[in-house]
Amino acid sequence: MFTVGGLLTNCYVVWCEKTKETIIVDPAFDTALEADEIFRFIEDSSLKLRFIVNTHGHPDHTCGNALVKEKYRTPILIHEADAHLLGETGRRLAQFFGFSSSSPSADVLLQNEDLVRFGNSTLKVWHTPGHTRGGISLVGEKEVFTGDTLFEGSIGRVDFPESSEEDMKSSLLKLVRLPDEFIVYPGHGLTTTIGKEKRLNPFLQ
Repeated sequence: MFTVGGLLTNCYVVWCEKTKETIIVDPAFDTALEADEIFRFIEDSSLKLRFIVNTHGHPDHTCGNALVKEKYRTPILIHEADAHLLGETGRRLAQFFGFSSSSPSADVLLQNEDLVRFGNSTLKVWHTPGHTRGGISLVGEKEVFTGDTLFEGSIGRVDFPESSEEDMKSSLLKLVRLPDEFIVYPGHGLTTTIGKEKRLNPFLQ
C-alpha cells in the first residue's frame, strides 16, 4: 500500500507470490516522484505488471493511469458504468480539480462477477455503486479492496452528481456478508476488517 496524491489515496500493488504477476489498484500518484517510488518497488521486487485496475473513475484514483500505461504498456480496467469518467471527460475533471495528469480511456470494461486473474491469484469484481455508478470492490480469499465504498469508521461520499445513497446502502449490505475476518483495504485511510466495521462503523449499524 502506497498513500499518494493530494487526497491521500491508497494505491495497492498486489501480486501472485509464485509467478510475480501483478496488478496495480488505483494508481493515484500525481507526480513523477511518487510514481518512481512505486515503479522502483515493482522493479526491485521483480514483479511483472499485468493490469491497472480502477475501483472507480474519480481522478484521485485514476490520475496515475497514464504514467503506468506508458511505462509498462499495461491495460486499464474499470467498471463499464464508470468508463465515461476516463478519457476526455477524465481530462477535464482532472483539470477542474487541480490534478496535473489524467487517465486515457479504458481498455477493458468490467462487469459484476468478472474475475481479474494474475498468475495463480484471482480477485472477483463486485459492483458496489453508491459513491459512483461504477464503483467496484475486489474480493479475494481473505481480503477485499473496497475503493471509496467502505472505509474504517466511515463510507464514501454520496453527495456527488453520480452518487446514490440507496445504491450505497445496498453495496454496504453486500460487503458485510463477507466473513468478519476479511481484511478491508480501502481507497483512503487505514486498513480494517469486516468484523470491526460491523461492530464500530456507524454507517453499518
